[in-house]
Amino acid sequence: MSDYIPTREEAFELLKEYNKNESLIKHALAVEGVMVHFAELFGEEDKEKWAVIGLMHDLDYEMYPEQHCIKTEEILKERNWPEEYIRTIISHGWGICTDVEPVETIDKVLYTIDELTGLIAATALVRPSKSVLDMKPKSVKKKWKQSSFAAGVDRTIIEKGAEMLDMDLNTVISETIKGMQKVAEEIGLKGNI
Repeated sequence: MSDYIPTREEAFELLKEYNKNESLIKHALAVEGVMVHFAELFGEEDKEKWAVIGLMHDLDYEMYPEQHCIKTEEILKERNWPEEYIRTIISHGWGICTDVEPVETIDKVLYTIDELTGLIAATALVRPSKSVLDMKPKSVKKKWKQSSFAAGVDRTIIEKGAEMLDMDLNTVISETIKGMQKVAEEIGLKGNI
């Protein structure tokens, strides 16, 4: 049992060690921003934990896409990361690349918003403003219905996650947008606003 609690700075350094692709780093920052937003929404005290988990969720994706989540678990265990952090991180691949089911609220949020941040980012980039700052949930819902748009985004995961959280899909979309708006500059979605 480890007493080690990773800081946000340590997590970001580790992320950059395994990821050189700017869009993957921006995705990690978007997920981090949304995780912190949901932590605030749910009155969670340890917002840094939520931030760190958001940053780390795709740690292995650039170098080991075929072993997604599995390599992250190995890397973090070698570094004595807390078991609960590792479990949450690998639970976002539930039904895709792991059999670890999201159980805690933090798990369910990560599972739900990971794909959704991708859809929102893609929606922002086709807007005249190229920004998430002036985005409304209806813009995302419009693109949601076009299965050819951001085709890699698995909408069923988002729906299943919203159900697990016992939240209305529109609310989940709205709160995810708010979380991304808080980090719009860092994630390259400030646009021309």
